[in-house]
Amino acid sequence: MSQPHASPDASARPDAVSRDRDTVLVVDFGAQYAQLIARRVRELDVFSEIVSNRTSAAEMAERDPAAIILSGGPASVHVEGAPQLDPAIYDLGVPILGICYGAQLIAQQLGGVVGRGMAGEYGRTRLTRTAASTILPDDAPETHECWMSHFDGITELPDGFVATATSQGAPVAVLEHDERRIYGVQFHPEVVHSPYGMAALARFVHERAGIGSEWEMSSVIDEQVASIRERVGDARVICGLSGGVDSSVAAALVHRAIGAQLTCVYVDTGLMRKGESEQVVETFRRNLGIELIHADEAATFFEALAGLTDPEAKRKAIGERFIRVFEKHTGGLTEARFLVQGTLYPDLIESGGTDGTASVIKSHHNVGGLPDDMALELIEPLRDLFKDEVRALGTELGLPDEMVWRQPFPGPGLGVRIIGEVTPARVAVLQEADAIVRQELAAAGLERAIWQSYAALLADVRSVGVMGDERTYGNPVVIRAVTSDDAMTADWARIPYETLEVMSQRIINEVDGVNRVTYDITSKPPGTIEWE
Repeated sequence: MSQPHASPDASARPDAVSRDRDTVLVVDFGAQYAQLIARRVRELDVFSEIVSNRTSAAEMAERDPAAIILSGGPASVHVEGAPQLDPAIYDLGVPILGICYGAQLIAQQLGGVVGRGMAGEYGRTRLTRTAASTILPDDAPETHECWMSHFDGITELPDGFVATATSQGAPVAVLEHDERRIYGVQFHPEVVHSPYGMAALARFVHERAGIGSEWEMSSVIDEQVASIRERVGDARVICGLSGGVDSSVAAALVHRAIGAQLTCVYVDTGLMRKGESEQVVETFRRNLGIELIHADEAATFFEALAGLTDPEAKRKAIGERFIRVFEKHTGGLTEARFLVQGTLYPDLIESGGTDGTASVIKSHHNVGGLPDDMALELIEPLRDLFKDEVRALGTELGLPDEMVWRQPFPGPGLGVRIIGEVTPARVAVLQEADAIVRQELAAAGLERAIWQSYAALLADVRSVGVMGDERTYGNPVVIRAVTSDDAMTADWARIPYETLEVMSQRIINEVDGVNRVTYDITSKPPGTIEWE
């Protein structure tokens, strides 16, 4: 059997759940707008999914959405080949809200005019209400701030529409057709810089579309438990634990459904953060009562990494060793039919284009890359969820906070945070330095405000220093901390100098072989979050 893969047809996938709930479909016109809009709709306790702008009216009708939102996008409606919407969708009778590009597309496709190359507006903009609106919140001042990002602008309305707001660069900043329940806003209500944006989304979703706030984490658990039980029957199921949030929550959810039929395999590479392997074993074996195979294979991983300094060579060696270890420790589970995988909704979007249904799973989510002859079917209970929702689900399932709020961690572990050859001694140095970084950020109350933080060891660099009356030669440690919403872009975290000072002093005083600490102030782009 070929490597496990997700079906490109979401409706036909084995783990699909028959949903009796209202759904908002977000039509993706590019960039990251669609994901953020979908997340904001879910914050209103309404389920949402992202679909391609190539979705036909017939396909849209078959999905029976309670509302449709057209996202913003980087293109101009005047550019040849600009993404379009099947015009027949406007006649489905489904409430529609267009945002930025989506609003301009509504105007253009329904007979209005979108001006080319106008003054444009970027960033905070003053929006002025010009008429009674059923989209703008009643408590919003007549003139208030919002976030704009556009060059073109709507200059003439389609028949039957009214303009209810304007701005300096957008003659029609809000357009509404109550009878057809079609609306458009030139600003971005989904971003935090639009203070009345969420209220505007709420008016559309709850009032114009009439959708109640009924989607919650407990319903996700009930749905998935029922679906997993029906699909699995009495078969055995394997889950490869990485120690990260996604695989941990997926395992806990599947265990809730089938109990002792689940066996988890945790491959201890020796490249985890300090105390992490012990925590994984404690949580799953003792606290949750899940059958766990703890494969302590640190020695074989260090053997595979001996002499390697190239980042890609290290990644490849770790990946290949992981596969062999996984094969060795699952070889006796011959009756197993299913493999649990912690795939999230953004993974599907990124790996399958932008239509929300992936035809392939990104390789780093395949438990290190599974062998082609492993005849296992995938169970992906988190595939409809965003990262913040997975954390909430983990809490609902009873996982401890330190596991639920664990930061993203690279598959090769500390192997790609040591710049140079990876040895047990160097890993031990880095584990101590990294633990200090995490401890001090927690002590400063910054742990949850930071997307990712860690220490990297420049093992192939020797730095001169002075300790006491003697000259020293040691390795520099780099502290890296970033803020982000989705890891697509990231900014270096503005950690207080006092906290950085304590980190530096503790690392140099407590970690042997380190005599210099630096702080990385590179954003993404141009840099990446990880060093290798």
